[in-house]
Amino acid sequence: MTNTPPDRLSVNPASPFYNEALLDRGIGVRFKGIEKNNVEEYCISEGWVRLAVGRGTDRFGNPMAMKVKGPVEVWFKS
Repeated sequence: MTNTPPDRLSVNPASPFYNEALLDRGIGVRFKGIEKNNVEEYCISEGWVRLAVGRGTDRFGNPMAMKVKGPVEVWFKS
């Protein structure tokens, strides 16, 4: 494994950007200078994160999320 996190990663197993090995390793995400722990998906090059909003779910059982743009920093926790 490399020490560089991927440009884009998702926690949804149905997504093409899902990678269980990297998620098990632990990913930290800082968005606009604040560490976030409710990130569903991120993209460093495009500068956005998809954040879970509340406890609601959509009709497929996925958490409701909103896409927010801004500077994204990502690192491995371990």
